Amino acid sequence: MRSYLDFEKPVAEFEAKVEELRALAANGEGVAIGDEIAKLEAKANQALKDLYASLTPWQKALVARHPQRPHVSDYVRSLITEFVPLAGDRKFGEDEAILGGFGRFRGEPVCVIGQEKGSTTEERLRHNFGMARPEGYRKAVRLMEMADRFGLPVLTLVDTAGAYPGIGAEERGQAEAIARSTDTCLGLGVPNVAVVIGEGGSGGAIAIATANRVLMLEHAIYSVISPEGAASILWHDSSRAQDAATNMKITAQDLIKFGVIDKIVPEPPGGAHRNAEAMFTTVGDAVEQAFAELKGLSATEVREQRYAKFLAIGRTL
Repeated sequence: MRSYLDFEKPVAEFEAKVEELRALAANGEGVAIGDEIAKLEAKANQALKDLYASLTPWQKALVARHPQRPHVSDYVRSLITEFVPLAGDRKFGEDEAILGGFGRFRGEPVCVIGQEKGSTTEERLRHNFGMARPEGYRKAVRLMEMADRFGLPVLTLVDTAGAYPGIGAEERGQAEAIARSTDTCLGLGVPNVAVVIGEGGSGGAIAIATANRVLMLEHAIYSVISPEGAASILWHDSSRAQDAATNMKITAQDLIKFGVIDKIVPEPPGGAHRNAEAMFTTVGDAVEQAFAELKGLSATEVREQRYAKFLAIGRTL
């Protein structure tokens, strides 16, 4: 069953009417309602396009968090063949919030790392809602170093509200693990491409998104803190999250102006969850192009390009 966000009510009403008419037609109660169904579908599609053409930053945040939005595991199943997941950080344990391993992307070997939120309640609990602990980032470091050793490019898929802020995570060195992962990203001698597919939250996202090319889906968000967290700090009122989202410049459209990201990947009308297969194809094409632009560079050139990219952020404003 399709899940609708609050601001999608006009579309929901059109589509509910369409389903009602289809049910009547299936039962033989409506003989000549095909034209009416087509008209309503056209109205629903147009309403969806109009709505998504002018989303506010807060509405984009809601779309980025949509429960039916494709997750990392979905992209891996669609884009990566011969995928072999690896587990553990060789220091403490396994963290299922980070999905990582090796496979082939369009025939070429690649290392894939991403934050997995999970789709069902059971999966969300197992993956800790995509909020990684130190061992998750240390696993990411292990995989990136392995990829660097064997000359394999790295693809990271970012989708997290942030690193897990629990006491145990802090006791095991959460800040150090995030910093070490970020440093490893910067020091790779192989090309790395990051795609923000949903939420890009705080250091938890940056830890695997410090890449030669940072791509971002059209309705994804990327920020130093969640809108709710910023509102709590600035105004001591989390209900002002909409104001925070507007002022924080968290959308892809804002971030490409600042040079924080390199490319916006368009989503199907209504968001990635409306047509996941089309989204996978579009992301795959964007990733292939990004890797092609970096092909042939030496390890030194790859590092220099990456350093220059991050040093240049904000300088051209």
